[in-house]
Amino acid sequence: MPRESPDAQIVGDVLAWYARAGRDLPWRDGRASAWGVLVSEVMLQQTPVARVEPIWREWMDRWPTPAALASARQADAVRAWGRLGYPRRAARLWECARVLVERHGGEVPTDRDALLALPGIGDYTAAAITSFAHRGRAAVLDTNVKRVLARVWGGVEYPPTAGVTAAERQLAEQILPQTPQTAAEWAVASMELGALICTARAPRCADCPISQHCAWRKAGYPPSPASGRKSQPWHGTDRQVRGKIMALLREASGPVAVPGIDSVESEQFSRALASLLADGLVTEHADGTYSL
Repeated sequence: MPRESPDAQIVGDVLAWYARAGRDLPWRDGRASAWGVLVSEVMLQQTPVARVEPIWREWMDRWPTPAALASARQADAVRAWGRLGYPRRAARLWECARVLVERHGGEVPTDRDALLALPGIGDYTAAAITSFAHRGRAAVLDTNVKRVLARVWGGVEYPPTAGVTAAERQLAEQILPQTPQTAAEWAVASMELGALICTARAPRCADCPISQHCAWRKAGYPPSPASGRKSQPWHGTDRQVRGKIMALLREASGPVAVPGIDSVESEQFSRALASLLADGLVTEHADGTYSL
């Protein structure tokens, strides 16, 4: 009987760990519709699970299908987005719902090119939908998975770039199980390993199911040059001012006059408001008032 390859052994160990330690999230394990998975993936972009889950549940109760969201106003979607951040994602979801209704009969397509043609859907999200919603075989490479690959196979603390390199994609395809169902299980399990155990700042190596295979551990945990990178500042940025303006408009019962908005942050008000208008998130009315 042939010996199991190292990659297959690692995959098996991670799958066994996930079966007993993975989080019970409502969009996982086939319990959510393909639309529910799509919504969760857009919401989870740069946003922690703890913040996403209650908003996702509210969205799915209110708009359980693309047709339901497409029949609403964009302003309703942006308002329901609450404080998840990056509200353009809400606008893209609304646009996506309309395209799904107009071009795909209200269903989330299985074809990768069709997924990539949807508003707000990039390579990662298309792969995630293929894997998590349709149980297909796709290499799902988010930040968590890239970090696991870098440490376990590459022997470095962090991936070389924020984007996906050709070498990373080749490695991910090499590791990916051939059976679509097992590939889908590996996709979510490896992502969970990076989120809970192989974390960026304080990895729990003692609890890792594949620590004996980890090249970074065997090398003595050498620090990566990337470890000195600072996170993007928030306080005082245009993005913070945009968020304050959106919060005022979201909570207002009607259109708001410029002076009421301008009091948020006078120095950056014009630039932030102009960017929100350009993004289509805010509407300017003839009387000089603004609303979502």
